[in-house]
Amino acid sequence: MTKPIEGIDVPDARGRTGLDRVGRELSGNPDVRVRDVELLAAGWHVLRRTTFDYRRRDGSWSREQRETYDRGDGATVLLYDADRRTVLLTRQFRYPVYVNGHPDGMFVEAAAGLLDGDDPAAAIRREASEELGVLIGELEPVFAVWTSPGSVTERVHCFAAPYTAASRVGPGGGLAGDGEDIAAVELPFETALAQVASGEIADAKTILLLQWAALRGPFSREAAGSCP
Repeated sequence: MTKPIEGIDVPDARGRTGLDRVGRELSGNPDVRVRDVELLAAGWHVLRRTTFDYRRRDGSWSREQRETYDRGDGATVLLYDADRRTVLLTRQFRYPVYVNGHPDGMFVEAAAGLLDGDDPAAAIRREASEELGVLIGELEPVFAVWTSPGSVTERVHCFAAPYTAASRVGPGGGLAGDGEDIAAVELPFETALAQVASGEIADAKTILLLQWAALRGPFSREAAGSCP
């Protein structure tokens, strides 16, 4: 008798089954035919190997395999004070960047987190409160991006929102039960841009949002021109 497999036939540690079914019914691209999906690992997130046929530009078909890491979608927010020309970021230890060459793993980035079943706006309001103690009022959707499309399925919903001293109503710091130890980092906007150039800020979503703020957002020439 075949032993039931956690995450496929019986619930895994997070109560999930059928994890090998994701992607089998895709039909949006007639040049892609999914043949098989294998569950390679199901810890907190899910690693799959998918076999598919792909019709190349010359009309020939090739059989391909890709591994995908599914950690769910996320959301992030650039908090800014246009009057004082500051941004409010986080600083925390990130082991993956530490093991891949970052000097100490202490990463400066915009507040962010996984959706965990919430819609993107609700998720980032939750994360801003947990990480920075900020109660977000007005929230502006900026864009949604895939930051590592070759292997990671995550789409990050990017927002911007104003903050003031009055909107910092909680202690922040993250959730200790999740191992989080997050410090708030308030920087002049020009300093944050300079730290992108120097490599002190090396987080992709944060760089994208800072560039948006400079080109189209609250610190752009267009925004400055609209001020009385």
